Amino acid sequence: MLVWSGQTVSLLGSAAVRFAFIIEVWSAGGHATAVTALSLCAMLPQAVFSPIAGAIVDRITKRAALQIADTGGLLVVGVLALLHYLGELQYWQIYPATLLLGICASFQFPALSSAVPLLVRKDQFGRANGLLAGAKSAAGIGGPALGGVLIALFGMGPTLLIDLASYAFALVGVRIVRLREDKTALAAKAAEKTGGARPRITAEAVAGLRYLFRVPGLRALIGNFCVVNLVMVFGFAVIQPMVLLRAGNDALAVVNSATGVGGVLGGLLMAAWGGPKNRGRGMMLGVVGMCLSALVVMALVDGVVGWSLAILVGALLMTTVNSSMQAIVQSKVPQEWQGRVFGAVMFLSQISVPLAMALSGPLADHFFEPQAAAGSGLFTVLGPLLGDAPGTGMAAMLLLAGVAGTVVSLWGLASRSIRNIDVLLPDIDVPADDIDAPADETDVPASETDTHTPADRSDIPAAETTESREKRGERHEVRT
Repeated sequence: MLVWSGQTVSLLGSAAVRFAFIIEVWSAGGHATAVTALSLCAMLPQAVFSPIAGAIVDRITKRAALQIADTGGLLVVGVLALLHYLGELQYWQIYPATLLLGICASFQFPALSSAVPLLVRKDQFGRANGLLAGAKSAAGIGGPALGGVLIALFGMGPTLLIDLASYAFALVGVRIVRLREDKTALAAKAAEKTGGARPRITAEAVAGLRYLFRVPGLRALIGNFCVVNLVMVFGFAVIQPMVLLRAGNDALAVVNSATGVGGVLGGLLMAAWGGPKNRGRGMMLGVVGMCLSALVVMALVDGVVGWSLAILVGALLMTTVNSSMQAIVQSKVPQEWQGRVFGAVMFLSQISVPLAMALSGPLADHFFEPQAAAGSGLFTVLGPLLGDAPGTGMAAMLLLAGVAGTVVSLWGLASRSIRNIDVLLPDIDVPADDIDAPADETDVPASETDTHTPADRSDIPAAETTESREKRGERHEVRT
């Protein structure tokens, strides 16, 4: 709970400062492009740098990786606060600062996700991931509100100081919590003692991507999720302009709040429940429900209440799906590979976001909305279903994205390698008494000091397939 509390406070402070940055940039020029550029500065480093961050996480202890993320953020915000109180802070400096904060944040997901197996038992992975996801959603709700209040009452300086305090609180939590020393750090120490060479960071980053595609179940699951994510972001990108066009600013505020509330409720549900026993099937059913609720129903209903309920259910399901996905990686991938694998997952899931966002806006403005207004093309069929109100073209984009996402996720549900991934892919067991007790660095098996990449190895535990086990005469019952 110490790590969770510290990271929750840090996320809240960071969300407040991000909102303050948006206000500062908007006040300086009043251009939407400036705000969009700021969002890209925050998002792109996390996507692009996450494989490198994951490789670094796998070279050091998880405690050190979390400290890098929090210390880096503290230093960046500290420099901004110093510039502010010296009267030298200019709005353009916010962009490189946001870029650096994005790089620091790229350590957080792989480090925190791969630290969960060092903190809790395997049967608690879903609950721990749910708490972390709920904290992120809570920060998404409370951060902008807190940032708006702080800017209005105190200005930029105190807002930055509060974020500094939140980073310091997170560092204290990471420092005092009991984390057993993981195999990653032990293997690194053993390699140093024996003089073993290590591959370059870039090679290890690529190894994380290769690992995902070497394991049949993970390859199918990640491939399915990447396609669904691309389709869903394509639809999600037009929700805000559609709501603004049809109902205005107040309605959008309610819908955005419903998204955060759904994420918090999903996190609390996972914390209490732990997730489905058959995580593969449960995840794909959750994705189907998410596409139907947050996209299809969102397109078909009209009014703030309908939109809010649809997006709330979608956000709730998204939290449960993501938490279950993390639990699968945590239980199926060896500890010494989890940083790279989580970094690769972040890269693959986020790199499609700019592409989808770049396509959705022009398509809405120059294709779907004009056709909806003229009642031509697709709207000779969709018109009776969606009506002819402003924003009908964007509603059609939501509907099509929802149908496409549902079809892809149903294919995933029909796939045996995804549906039964819990059975087909063996768990990487961690002894229960290792959760609390620090490991002894003299107990590192020789195989753990191997420094080859997945391309050079044929003995990766998680890459073992059902076929290879069957050749040895083993049989596993598959519950469908």
